[in-house]
Amino acid sequence: MKTYRLPHSDRVLSSVVLGLMRIVKMSDAEVQALFGAAREAGIDTFDHADIYGGERHACEARFGEAIHLSAAERDAVFIQSKAGIRKGYFDFSAEHILNSVDGSLKALRTDYLDLLLLHRPDTLVEPEEVAAAFDKLATSGKVRHFGVSNQTPGQIDLLKTAVTQPLVANQVQLSITHAPLFAQGVAANMAGLDQSISRDNGLLEYSRINKMMLQAWSPFQKGFFDGVFLGDRVNFPELNDAIDALAKKYGVTPTGIAVAWITRHPANIQVVLGTTNPGRVRDSAAGSDVTLTREEWYRLFTTAGHTLP
Repeated sequence: MKTYRLPHSDRVLSSVVLGLMRIVKMSDAEVQALFGAAREAGIDTFDHADIYGGERHACEARFGEAIHLSAAERDAVFIQSKAGIRKGYFDFSAEHILNSVDGSLKALRTDYLDLLLLHRPDTLVEPEEVAAAFDKLATSGKVRHFGVSNQTPGQIDLLKTAVTQPLVANQVQLSITHAPLFAQGVAANMAGLDQSISRDNGLLEYSRINKMMLQAWSPFQKGFFDGVFLGDRVNFPELNDAIDALAKKYGVTPTGIAVAWITRHPANIQVVLGTTNPGRVRDSAAGSDVTLTREEWYRLFTTAGHTLP
């Protein structure tokens, strides 16, 4: 398993993350099998959010009920969660952040979160409110690291006007077929080309310059929750042919190649899985060990429909 150092820390993390947004209806045995497959594959990072599962903290509680970690086992894993999305609105108030973290800790049956992410950008954010919450969480030991999700450089810099802790991560949507994070920069300054339009204001370069780890959610989705591209030969025949050929070459599955495409990037991007299938977890982990050549990486990029000017 390829690993990355968490920015602004000495913690080393797996390049693949197990997301747990779909476990609410799984039995203890099923959750344990999923968690066990992840650990055996070298995955040490586990992703939650207070909203996952339909009811607040539902998936976190399912995890906490099923997985009983000793002190040593808890130290060996990295548990992150998110706060800020409420029914019908976003809320980065200090009160909501603090209450959400307390709920997450209770549900997960742990004393601390390794990482708290602000979930989506709250346009009504008051940086001083966020800073007050983060200071209390850091001082109390309830949260060890802080970050954001789906935020632009400007939104992050606004938080930094008050927040004193390093913002170490930003979770964003990224897959071979949904890659504005990469595609815009490749086609910069090309008039009349939709790909040249910036949708994140240089987030990739900003993250590398400011030492923020990017985490890629929906790594197999065609777009915004509209199905996977793997095996879709109606919309992506050339891409799937190229993926299959590379899977055969490297002795992994197509899933592994989709992961390898993301982990090949020198920005050290973690891949956040959403699967509940232990086999898919193992396939994804195996892909992280594959290092695609530049030619292979760009071949997947162009067969996915992105333009090289």
